[in-house]
Amino acid sequence: MRAPRELVDLPYASHLEAHAGGGLERDEDYDVVHFRGREFDEPDAGNARFTESAFTAVKLSGGVLRRARFNDVWLHAVQFIGTDLVETRWLDAEVVNSALAGTAVFGAELNRVAFFGCKLVSVNLRDARLREVAFVDSVLRDVDFGGAELTGVTFPGSTLEDTRFDGARLKKVDFRDAAALGIATGHDCLGGATIGLAQALDLAPAFARALGVTVKDR
Repeated sequence: MRAPRELVDLPYASHLEAHAGGGLERDEDYDVVHFRGREFDEPDAGNARFTESAFTAVKLSGGVLRRARFNDVWLHAVQFIGTDLVETRWLDAEVVNSALAGTAVFGAELNRVAFFGCKLVSVNLRDARLREVAFVDSVLRDVDFGGAELTGVTFPGSTLEDTRFDGARLKKVDFRDAAALGIATGHDCLGGATIGLAQALDLAPAFARALGVTVKDR
C-alpha cells in the first residue's frame, strides 16, 4: 500500500484557490478549491460537488451534505462530527489523519478511496457500496456495514472493534493484514472475505454460533 500524498503532490495543487469564505452552499460546484483551517457549523451543502479540491484542518459539526459528490479530493486532518453524508459519492479520494464520529454515510458510494491513519467511530455505512477502498492504519470502532456491498476492500494495519456486517455482501475483501479483527455481528455474512489462520481461530466460536454449532468440552 502506497503512503498518503502530501498537498504538494496533488496533480492539481498549483491550481488550487483558497476558499473565498462564507459557508458551504447547496448545489454549488467547488472546483480546485482549497478549504483550509475552517470550521463549518451545521452546513447545508446537499448536492454540492467538490472536484479536484483539498481540505486541510477543516471541522464540520453536524449539518447536511446529503448526495454531495467528492471527485478526486484530498482531505487532511478533517473532522466530520455528526454530519449527514447520506448517499454521497466518493471517487478517487484520499482521507488522511482524519476523523468521522457519529456520522451517517448510509447508501453512499465509495470508489477508489483510501483512509490513512483515520478514526471512524459510530459511523453508519449501512447499504453503502465500497469498491477498491483501503483502510490503512486506521481505527474502525462501532462501524456498521450492515447490508453494504464491499468489493476489493482491505484493512492493512487497521483495528476493527465492534464492527457489524449483518446482511453485507463481500467480494475479494481481505482482512489478513488487519491489526485486530473485532466483529460484533454478521459472521455468517463474511463469505467472500479472506482471513488469516490466527484470525480464524479467534473467530471460531462466533462462526460456530452463527452456524448453530454447540462447542463444549465433556
